[in-house]
Amino acid sequence: MAKGTPLNRTWICVLIDGSIVIDWGNGKAQDMYSGAYRPFREGEFSHVATDRELDQLKRAGLVTGYTNRQAYITALPEGASID
Repeated sequence: MAKGTPLNRTWICVLIDGSIVIDWGNGKAQDMYSGAYRPFREGEFSHVATDRELDQLKRAGLVTGYTNRQAYITALPEGASID
């Protein structure tokens, strides 16, 4: 089993601008690479991260592994709050 914090794969989203984020709900998302928080609007959503995109995150050291239901993330960089 992969190490890291398990997240439902549907929470890892790709936005129209190509950013890969975690959708934390309540209109908040966190960029996987920078850790920065940003507002999240439904109109920005492109798709749930694919295996290819999760492999990219794995190569970057942000994901340790994944299954068909979960992705295991490492500690994300601490980002600035949007509040």
